[in-house]
Amino acid sequence: MTNSEHTSVLITGGNKGLGFEAARRLGEEGWTIFLGSRDEGRGRAAADKLTAGGANVVLVPLDVTSDESVADAVRLVREHTDRLDVLINNAGAPGHIVAPADATADEIHSVYDTNVYGPIRVTHAFLPLLQAADHPRVVMVSSGGGSFAVVTDPEQPVSKMHELAYSSSKAALNMITVRYAQALPDIKFNVATPGEVANRKFAATDMNRHTGELTVTEGTDSIVRLAMIAPDGPTGTFIDRLGPVAW
Repeated sequence: MTNSEHTSVLITGGNKGLGFEAARRLGEEGWTIFLGSRDEGRGRAAADKLTAGGANVVLVPLDVTSDESVADAVRLVREHTDRLDVLINNAGAPGHIVAPADATADEIHSVYDTNVYGPIRVTHAFLPLLQAADHPRVVMVSSGGGSFAVVTDPEQPVSKMHELAYSSSKAALNMITVRYAQALPDIKFNVATPGEVANRKFAATDMNRHTGELTVTEGTDSIVRLAMIAPDGPTGTFIDRLGPVAW
């Protein structure tokens, strides 16, 4: 585990769900939390709640689909630190679960703008701050639905969820993470899914109308684990809370 003293983390989509819970847990470790939130009002309410719990939180208005918003976020974070230890690309969009026969390029694009271009946009913008850290880590929050092994397993519920946007966007995010890990070995890039693939369970969040069997705390186990990996820890891996997940 890493030394928590002065460790900083930016979490996109941090005002609710998995992002908020990851912020709460890492805040309890003494980390400085840069809480990214597209909605500034909801972000402020979340930041106030975390602060009341004893966390050191800086609200960062952040829309991952906007170059201008991301650039503003970098400037704000730089006002507080000259390095960023951890980036958690958590913000995600489910799309409308449109059947493949009815899916349009516009439907796909809107989901990719958040789930694929968003993490690229944020990672690229924050690379200089990450590279200034002694032991930088990037955690991409993906899904078992982004795994070819899972989607092609008829026993997995997601294999029967016929849509194009969400699952393909997460598969793209998985590949992007691996390519970052290969090209930037000084930064640990890893993928987390909040579910339990082997047990065919997923975490209860707004995205699934809180129908998941796992708590949001259980859902963040893999995210927090990857955020706290040691300097000799893995890179280019895909895990859930139970262990490695097949690509």
